Amino acid sequence: MARYTGPVCRLCRREKTKLFLKGERCTTDRCAVDRRTFPPGQHGRRRVKETDYLLQLREKQKARRVYGIMERQFRHYYRQALHEKGRTGENLLRILESRLDNVVYRAGFASSRNQARQLVCHGHVRVDEKKVDVASYQVRQGQVIDVSPGSRDIAPIKEAVQGFRREPVSWLQVDRKKLQATVTEMPAGESVDVPIRDEMIVELYSR
Repeated sequence: MARYTGPVCRLCRREKTKLFLKGERCTTDRCAVDRRTFPPGQHGRRRVKETDYLLQLREKQKARRVYGIMERQFRHYYRQALHEKGRTGENLLRILESRLDNVVYRAGFASSRNQARQLVCHGHVRVDEKKVDVASYQVRQGQVIDVSPGSRDIAPIKEAVQGFRREPVSWLQVDRKKLQATVTEMPAGESVDVPIRDEMIVELYSR
């Protein structure tokens, strides 16, 4: 699957907010958003008129970049959310939060979503004791996500668990000694680390 492989700090600067794409580094004084508060590129310091369309586009791009999703897959998620009951925006965020790589990140088994995606794709993560190597796998209520027994001593996972400082989410019950997380309920569409205005994304796709 295609994915962005360029410098991720540019993405944070483009959205003028921390997207926590580099894990714990984003909380230190080395964060690019704190050091250079203007967008990247030759015309980064130029004043831009913030139209409704631009604000909606930036919100959509922010959501895409937080979860590491390309445009085609993001549109697929939007169409799926559109056909479900309830608010489309909340449905969209719930689908994004239910991705396996995001759950691994939320549980604290990885320091960033990019690292969580890599752990999943390399077969280090199990769902209900069965190996799942698809990062976009949608978890369901009651499922148990854990790190494979043979992967529990690898450095990235141990460092992520020991350095976990993020706010826990209410829909996950995590046992860090067993490296195990249980989905107690489906996520309600909240985004703890990066606030996303889902109504603006819906307005953009409704044009």
